[in-house]
Amino acid sequence: MKGILKPGMLMTDICETLENTVRKLISEDGLQAGIAFPTGCSLNWVAAHWTPNSGDKTILQYDDVMKLDFGTHVDGYIVDCAFTVAFNPMFDPLLEASREATNTSIKEAGIDVRLCDIGVVIQEVMESYEVEINGKVYQVKSIRNLNGHSIGRYQIHAGKSVPIVKGGEQTKMEEGEFFAIETFASTGKGYVREDLECSHYMKNFDVGHIPLRLPRAKQLLANINKNFSTLAFCRRYLDRLGETKYLMALKNLCDAGIVQPYPPLCDVKGSYVSQFEHTILLRPTCKEVISRGDDY
Repeated sequence: MKGILKPGMLMTDICETLENTVRKLISEDGLQAGIAFPTGCSLNWVAAHWTPNSGDKTILQYDDVMKLDFGTHVDGYIVDCAFTVAFNPMFDPLLEASREATNTSIKEAGIDVRLCDIGVVIQEVMESYEVEINGKVYQVKSIRNLNGHSIGRYQIHAGKSVPIVKGGEQTKMEEGEFFAIETFASTGKGYVREDLECSHYMKNFDVGHIPLRLPRAKQLLANINKNFSTLAFCRRYLDRLGETKYLMALKNLCDAGIVQPYPPLCDVKGSYVSQFEHTILLRPTCKEVISRGDDY
């Protein structure tokens, strides 16, 4: 992907190129293998959970900082990873802060390591960086209300959180667990809130049977169950399945508590956020970085 990304590209084309490559490489096979969640391509102050909806005409610019967050799964075992792309070298220290923080926290992670101890290390690394943007110097901050997470089968967030600032939970990492280790470096407040149009949705993992009155909502739910189960999806994925005029039905599923919307998470407008992420498996005698390649 890094080889083909350049300013002037349509965000939708970037996502579809990546997604179609993943589908081919992993030999997509229904719920047995394929894409694990929508391709995040959040720009600048948007930290996470943004992907273009159909018809979106956003174009990647030279001065953008884009987080490419994507995932695959085989038999529900998910690999979640991310890297950041910026064409302007002015942003290099910001990217380096999150890359270094992520790599340091991977070194720190292990069986019986307390999650809060990882947060301390991440914040230390992150705050040792500053970045000069258009003549103004910013202290790099960890985004305090974003974190890494344990991963379960068909469950992207499995209950444990890996903080990226100090003061997190005392819970320990355990043998056999998968974790997404991710860090977010920001020039803003270091705090995100929900904003902008929603594109990401996911069926709640342990939702029981909830009776629905709207036939259209039942029909949409059947399609979600068949194609995504409890994996996250986006509106583009529904469009690709041939679903049309589904927004009312989707809202109905959200209102009923069956599906959860995940709107974009944004720091203060005008700021910049970078992210790097890897998935690790804690084996009895070592930790394996499943998503590591020769590119990042």
